[in-house]
Amino acid sequence: MAEYELCCEIFNQCSNNQMRDVDFQEVDVADTDAWIRAAEPRAEIEKESLSDGTVIYHTNTAGLHKRYSFTPV
Repeated sequence: MAEYELCCEIFNQCSNNQMRDVDFQEVDVADTDAWIRAAEPRAEIEKESLSDGTVIYHTNTAGLHKRYSFTPV
């Protein structure tokens, strides 16, 4: 398993509150694709891979947008 710093950002769509809810944690994950599918089973998911090894997933569940960033530790 690989160790990642996971950053989860929930984007607020309210017009008077444009701040994001942000959560950080360290996770041991063998397969980030499987992890995100288990965490967001009903979401539309887009994957983005960066050159530094970071994997970013953009999810949309019934209009709720989240971004999960897995950065290798």
